[in-house]
Amino acid sequence: MSDTRKGLGLFASARRLLDTVLASVQNRLALLSNEIEQEKLRLFDGLLWAGLALLLLGLGALLLAAFVVVLFWDSYRLQALGLMALLFLGAGGGLLAAAYTRLRKPGGLFHSSVEELGRDRAALGAGE
Repeated sequence: MSDTRKGLGLFASARRLLDTVLASVQNRLALLSNEIEQEKLRLFDGLLWAGLALLLLGLGALLLAAFVVVLFWDSYRLQALGLMALLFLGAGGGLLAAAYTRLRKPGGLFHSSVEELGRDRAALGAGE
């Protein structure tokens, strides 16, 4: 009789362990899904604002270049055009280099998931 209870206790313990593992996996997948959704929204929002900013900055740069050329039309029109072209090309090259540097840095897309899994592994290691 004691043997039967022990077998049921072992089966119930294994079942609880499996339930705990599945619940942990479900929580980690929910966290991962949430992080992906947040990153997608953040990227879309950033791209939208960056696109609008680029549009307005481009229009402003065009108007500034036209203003400088018209200002120096009588005496230094070619020098004004050359200077404005060099200024815009230099600024564009600098911004391109900055964008390349930022994109080369490793991102933190699944930072919370990696931390949580690290804590899980540490907890499992401490139990040994």
